[in-house]
Amino acid sequence: MKAIIYTQYGPPEVARITEIDKTVPKNNEVLIRVYATTVNRTDCGFRSAEYFIVRFWSGLIKPKNQTLGSEFAGEIEAIGKDVKQFSPGDRVFGYIDTTFGAHAEYMVMAENEAITTIPDGLTYQESAPIIEGAHYALCNIRAAKLKTGQNILINGATGGIGSAAVQIAKHLGAEVTAVCHTNHLKLVKSLGADVVIDHTKENFTKLNKKFDVVFDAVGKSSFGKCKPLLKERGIYMSTELGYMLQNPFLALITPLLGGKKLLFPIPSITKEDANYLKDMVESGSFKPLIDRSYNLEQIVEAYRYVETGQKIGNVVIIVRAD
Repeated sequence: MKAIIYTQYGPPEVARITEIDKTVPKNNEVLIRVYATTVNRTDCGFRSAEYFIVRFWSGLIKPKNQTLGSEFAGEIEAIGKDVKQFSPGDRVFGYIDTTFGAHAEYMVMAENEAITTIPDGLTYQESAPIIEGAHYALCNIRAAKLKTGQNILINGATGGIGSAAVQIAKHLGAEVTAVCHTNHLKLVKSLGADVVIDHTKENFTKLNKKFDVVFDAVGKSSFGKCKPLLKERGIYMSTELGYMLQNPFLALITPLLGGKKLLFPIPSITKEDANYLKDMVESGSFKPLIDRSYNLEQIVEAYRYVETGQKIGNVVIIVRAD
């Protein structure tokens, strides 16, 4: 089968298409014929190993799992003998950041992991980007215990994480202030944001307003700069480690001091999370943004584009036609 492999850490060019043996499902696994996948920050982070810490999971010297691709949509072709929840022919989507494998024509996944059936009416390409950005957003919003009636500011509201965060926060009944570029004000408003701020014209850290939560979905600010925006017991969160890796350290210290604090939750994903996001899609509460699509053979180009930091929502990789 065709697959994208990388045998060393580095720039997009380390990823190359080749032929490898078709994967075989274990007793508790399903074999998925992949129709669509994505290139996202998770894939980029593990491919480049820019943050050395990822090597403790992926391999200190070289990658253990040589085919990346954390989210996917496809059709189940075969199942292991112990599988009860799925059958051949089921249309499914999911996410896996432990063994990866979606940048290929086929992949395997355990049935109890973050995999579920595709909502009626959605194509594979529309289903592939449902989870990656949204599960990061969901993890942070849950950690902040955001409630109906509270207010949240989301910086970077057009990224895969930020655009999902806007929709999830509104789904939970929060008042949402979103920050984005001039070109995307209407788009972010359409996601449900109550107030949209143009970062090219206004510095959001200087707002004369207090928030229960400030979520920097692009990691461009800091706890120090955003602290004046927080209510007495307000919470700041970021998707990045911060200057001199300060965010994990501050996450340990600030909760002990009382008052304003920084949270840095470790992202996790479960089947229940996948079904939660599926329910949101089916109810119309969440729709992942899609910026553009590439063919599997264009994976290097896709990586390059994602790493410009200019993508709007998600970048889809078409493995085979629907």
